[in-house]
Amino acid sequence: MDKQWEQEAIRRGREFMMSVCGSPEEQSYESDQDKKLPQPPLCKAPMAEASLELPRDFDRLEREGDVFHVMMSRESSRNYTQEAMSLRELSFLLYMSQGIKTIAGNGYATKRPVPCGGARHPFETYLLVQNVEGLEAGIYHYLPLTHSLERLEALAPEEVPPLMVRTMFGQGWTSRSNVIFFWSFTGYRAEWRYGPFAHKINLIDLGHVGENLYLACAALGLGTCGIGYYNQKLCDEIFRLDGEEEFTVYSQTVGTVKPKEGERPDYMRLIKELDLS
Repeated sequence: MDKQWEQEAIRRGREFMMSVCGSPEEQSYESDQDKKLPQPPLCKAPMAEASLELPRDFDRLEREGDVFHVMMSRESSRNYTQEAMSLRELSFLLYMSQGIKTIAGNGYATKRPVPCGGARHPFETYLLVQNVEGLEAGIYHYLPLTHSLERLEALAPEEVPPLMVRTMFGQGWTSRSNVIFFWSFTGYRAEWRYGPFAHKINLIDLGHVGENLYLACAALGLGTCGIGYYNQKLCDEIFRLDGEEEFTVYSQTVGTVKPKEGERPDYMRLIKELDLS
């Protein structure tokens, strides 16, 4: 690798992470929202003719009720048992990561379980699914306004594992997932308000989405692992994204895992006993 190219790439990356709030450019910037231009849709329109409404009776799920335990037991999991997940479990994960609680301001914004700058929520959720009860194997798109799933392409069960591996540049363990979540960025939904200043904060917002999925999985006793090493071109292609106005930005495997044996750790006691001197 050319050292000069490497150092220049590092410099650009560091600059991208820096705040531009208060800069002359930011202070003088006039967004499309400021110009009273039409607001982009809150969510992407359906891509298929039919959709499956997802269950909302989450009270029927066996959930860990101790928030402290959920947060302390959150971890990345790569070893999945390949037992079936329920459709209700998948519904819960979708709602907790990108569901809609309310629509605010006469259709101006959506309020969701995750925070987002300006409540723009510029992400769309796509799934590669296998071994979920009541759901055929295939490629899906989540419709948060109706809390439903639309199937973009049906796949034979044996077609899903190799496709999962291909989307992850050959990471074989991903083929044991029940579902892989993919999130896309729909640029103008955020750029309408923030223009060139949208992208850094939206990547932070994407972290909120991923962490909510981690916590929701921990609450249900499922495993998950966030992955940034995905095949950009292939993912955009299979989810029918143009790669410019909308493109894949993150992925996360989800699967069933073996219950942990033994008594639940007393995390509070362990923290108190920590000796960091």
